[in-house]
Amino acid sequence: MPVPVEDFFRPAQIRSVQLSPNGRQVAVAVATPSAESGGRVSLWVFDLERMDKPTPLIRYKDADVTSVQWLNDTRLLFGLADLQASVGDQTIGGGLFSIASDGTGLRTLVQSSFDRPPEGAQARRPLSGNHVLLHVPRADEGRTLIVGRMVSDRQRGLREVLPQKLDIETGRATSLALGAPDNVQSWIFDAAGEARVAVAEVADRRLVWWRAPGTSEWRKIQDVESLSSAWVPSFLDRDGRLYVMDLHQGHMALKRFDFDKLAPEPAPVISTPGFDFNGELAIEPATGQMLGARVVTDAAGTVWLDPMMKEHQAMVDERLPRRVNSIQCRRCRQPDAMLLVRSSSDQDPGRWFVVDVARNRWIPIGASRPHIDPRRMATVDLHRIRARDGRDLPVWVTTPAGTPAGRKLPVVVMVHGGPWVRGGNWVWNPMNQFLASRGYLVVEPEFRGSEGYGEAHFRAGWKQWGLAMQDDVTDALKWAVSKGMADPARACIAGASYGGYSALMGLVRDPGLYRCGVAWVAVTDPFLVMEWRWDNDASDKWTKYGAKVLIGDPDKDGEALRAASPVLQASKIREPVLLAFGTEDRRVPLVHGTRMRDALRAAGQDPVWITYPGEGHGWVKFENRVDFARRVEQFLAQHLK
Repeated sequence: MPVPVEDFFRPAQIRSVQLSPNGRQVAVAVATPSAESGGRVSLWVFDLERMDKPTPLIRYKDADVTSVQWLNDTRLLFGLADLQASVGDQTIGGGLFSIASDGTGLRTLVQSSFDRPPEGAQARRPLSGNHVLLHVPRADEGRTLIVGRMVSDRQRGLREVLPQKLDIETGRATSLALGAPDNVQSWIFDAAGEARVAVAEVADRRLVWWRAPGTSEWRKIQDVESLSSAWVPSFLDRDGRLYVMDLHQGHMALKRFDFDKLAPEPAPVISTPGFDFNGELAIEPATGQMLGARVVTDAAGTVWLDPMMKEHQAMVDERLPRRVNSIQCRRCRQPDAMLLVRSSSDQDPGRWFVVDVARNRWIPIGASRPHIDPRRMATVDLHRIRARDGRDLPVWVTTPAGTPAGRKLPVVVMVHGGPWVRGGNWVWNPMNQFLASRGYLVVEPEFRGSEGYGEAHFRAGWKQWGLAMQDDVTDALKWAVSKGMADPARACIAGASYGGYSALMGLVRDPGLYRCGVAWVAVTDPFLVMEWRWDNDASDKWTKYGAKVLIGDPDKDGEALRAASPVLQASKIREPVLLAFGTEDRRVPLVHGTRMRDALRAAGQDPVWITYPGEGHGWVKFENRVDFARRVEQFLAQHLK
């Protein structure tokens, strides 16, 4: 019997696991499938010393715990949302709350969009809901937070973030503007919670300011085009040194910044050959010392600079081989170190352990999705192939479990959205695993324009919608056929957002190559992306600058954009199409779908048409995720099997 479709798309049981600063307690955000909680995500604390039953801190019938973070050894910070409902693209909830680890002292710090505060919260006027958490200073033991008040001007494409220091005990917020420049959208703070770096995106420029310790003067250290390949500020270490991402041998690497030369140092601190640096510093919580960096290459990993952490990693990897084992530590370099390990793979969504190093004791916390049997899951591999013009083209392949060598499988070419993001990773992916469980090979190309694989690969996709970007998708399928993996007579192309656009353009550009196409929340006309009058979440800044550079200028590149419009080229599509849209999508408004549906009907090709009321740019409700997967399964079986 195949794995039930619900198992792939039901919410994860464990959402977050956090080890307390002293390493004695674990906070777990877990979905408890009981009648009392209704499957809601609750917050529990487990005492590692007493090893008794966990203590429930937060449980609601109409709300889910989202983000969880320890402020100190006795107090936690968390957010709330309604993960079982949405209003378009907006999840109901938000807000910021704190509570003691024994369940007392619940406080509302930032107001949520729920009609009422959480039951038991102390009466205090919280900050308004337009505040977000920016930083938790390490120096004051969790007594204060840095939050940002967001002031948006959608038409101008600006989102100014005004930093404030929030006293958790009194609820009082004080401004940290300190004469900072206008229109700052992001900040970097030091260990004491002082703002040191301010970044603004104004028009088509990126502006960066620096404020040295002990001064109040902001010094501009960068003024470049937003889409330039110039360095990008990233982190501050405990000594106040600035780390930036900068090009090194064609890929982004992590470097220290030289303030005397106002430029990154030539030699990188950490580089990931073949991939752009994508990660964050691994910091020892107690001291703030940089121990290494968490990175993503073909899979997630950690580059440890500290010898003791290298030993801990080797010990964990020996115990859990052929997996991604991510470690967070407390008392990291001490003999009594406590390690929180998240272990996962392409076949296993992940499970958590706490390791008491001194006692050589492994304490299992739980699995993210205990209903998933890794032995029945597909394998994922990254291949590097050559596109038709010789460009290096990364391609992810998901192969059904138990596939004999040499068997040609029906294939789904899955095109990622974005498109200016990285698509795949060596992780358990619900949609790809579901398709593989039904016998399909899944081929997912990182077409040019995708991020993460170097500056040249990213820039090669500019103004290539429906052109070279589409050729890469085609070349990935033809490569899989040439290797004997894929049956050329049984191929379908699918994707969401830009991926849905590519699915439609694949049917336009390569008639006969695919037997069918599946496009959900899909862009169907590049011109609509840049039209301000539609109720979408694009800013005037995006339509004036970013879209013209990355997609094309409607005036100067009009002919190319018309040729790359699925709506305008709908008469060339001869294969069956499934279209699915959310009625409240503000990223890709429903008009994209209705125009494509009508154009196909006018051309004599009536598509399978699905809408989900209330949904936005993707399906939030579990029942909709399951319904859509079943419809896709039926559609593919009809045309590929």
